[in-house]
Amino acid sequence: MRSKSDKKKPLVPSLRFPEFREAGAWEVKYGNSLFIQISNKEHNASLPVLAITQENGAIPRHLIDYHVSVTEKSLKSYKVVDIGDFIISLRTFQGGIEYSDYKGICSPAYIVLRAATEEVINDFFRHYFKTEKYIADLNRNLEGLRDGKMVSYKQFSEIKLPLPISPEQQKIAHCLSSLDEVIGLQAKKVQALKQHKKGLMQQLFPAEGETTPRLRFPDFREAGAWEVKRLGEVCDSFSGGTPTTTKKQYYGGSIPFIRSAEIADEITELFLTDEGVKASSAKIVSKGDVLVALYGANSGDVALSKISGAINQAILCLRLSVSNEFIYHYLTHKKGLIIATYIQGGQGNLSGEIVCSISIGFPDNEEQQKIAHCLSSLDEVIGLESHKLDALKNLKKGLMQQLFPQDVA
Repeated sequence: MRSKSDKKKPLVPSLRFPEFREAGAWEVKYGNSLFIQISNKEHNASLPVLAITQENGAIPRHLIDYHVSVTEKSLKSYKVVDIGDFIISLRTFQGGIEYSDYKGICSPAYIVLRAATEEVINDFFRHYFKTEKYIADLNRNLEGLRDGKMVSYKQFSEIKLPLPISPEQQKIAHCLSSLDEVIGLQAKKVQALKQHKKGLMQQLFPAEGETTPRLRFPDFREAGAWEVKRLGEVCDSFSGGTPTTTKKQYYGGSIPFIRSAEIADEITELFLTDEGVKASSAKIVSKGDVLVALYGANSGDVALSKISGAINQAILCLRLSVSNEFIYHYLTHKKGLIIATYIQGGQGNLSGEIVCSISIGFPDNEEQQKIAHCLSSLDEVIGLESHKLDALKNLKKGLMQQLFPQDVA
């Protein structure tokens, strides 16, 4: 005989809107009882081809930077996606069941899902399919699959889904969708500020081949042309090294070990001991130094160091006696040109010699500081607005954990 403690707890979220607190437990149903698989290939060339993305869901390819040529013959095998459909795009190395706000067609490799009953409120599941809980459930169902194999409708069907009554689904969906709108507006604000800074740098720094900028502060309009110098002429520069990993006593200390992907971060994954630094060619940089990533995927990235720590051979440190910030902003402005010139196709490495050979126009010290202060102040605003965006995203994440049950069995 089962004891009371063995009885299955009713499925309810930890946070519930007042009008539904007495509505009882949520139902639990398998995926195939709520969503059916659709393979409609009856379409013509007027429908847009959809890209299935984790960032934007299903979206016409022409609206994003997605250029893949498809033959007319191949398009005939594409599936029709209606507004409100879901597309399984999850592989073992990525995650997502994506929602479509558009009517279009997608590759036959994708599985198109459509609500099988009026009990389903699409917007509710649009959010639920993005919860950590659901993605974890789906990944647990993928054991034994090779990387890259698409999730099947059968595997989707075997996962249990929570189902409150329709009005509660609508309330939850409206709450989260409203928060999405706020997040979207904040993201646009951050992007607009970044674009504003980009445009301002184009005005404040001379165009390629020129020695005066198009926009100057009033005090410097009569100051004349900027003096072009190579970075190596005005900066002290050095790279570091990596302590051998065979000696554990070199690691686990208190000195941050900055690697190329971490040059803009406030914390690092690895730390060195004093012995590790002394026994190797690792070099110490100070907060505010200009760091340039030389190797790999981050090659060409530039940052002002936010910490004092050690660097290895994949990073070049630049120090200028007057304004490190001016160099940082100028190199950020020239990053695209540097990559196009020295890192063709986005692949390849820089070197200290290459970076130090880059020519930059220099105004007098006072104008350097004025430009640096202007752009750094704008960076502060961008940073504050970016923090607000992150806070909103974290708020939504926490809210989803409260609004959806975590113990769907």
